[in-house]
Amino acid sequence: MKVAIGTKNPAKIAAVRQALTAVWPDATFLPTSVPSGVSDMPMSDAECIAGARNRATAARQLHDADLGIGLEGGVNPEAAGLMLLGWVIICHRDGREGIACTAKIPLPTAIAQRVLAGEELGPLIGEMMNDPLLRQKGGAAGMLSAGQVSRTDKFAQAVSYALSRFIAPHFYENLSRL
Repeated sequence: MKVAIGTKNPAKIAAVRQALTAVWPDATFLPTSVPSGVSDMPMSDAECIAGARNRATAARQLHDADLGIGLEGGVNPEAAGLMLLGWVIICHRDGREGIACTAKIPLPTAIAQRVLAGEELGPLIGEMMNDPLLRQKGGAAGMLSAGQVSRTDKFAQAVSYALSRFIAPHFYENLSRL
């Protein structure tokens, strides 16, 4: 199984490895930088989904891989506030696609206001925590959960959910036989 990952971010790569090696222990992983085609700070579910899809497709095509995986973090305005989230798209060479979202957490008001004013969350939290590489480690999820949930943790679960289309296809393609 040849898996192209549309990022070089170590936390996201670790999430993909964690989820996929449980299913395909001999998978080959090919992390690669590809453009998302969306803003640096995606501001909606739709923008995150588009970015993840663009990354998955570009990475898969670039490496002629069996699977392409795109992970895109961002925010979405909701009744509970500006929610931090991420979307995962897995595209197969045969055209099938898996999709899933991470768990969501509301951003604190002061941070949400700065993001809504145009700041990108990654550099902002890096500045707040005096660690410019925080987005490649625990990320905002790690910061806001006091280390209980890292960026890798949250994306690994979403990658596992996006895999459902491929590891339990009978639920998605043959429901009339259930």
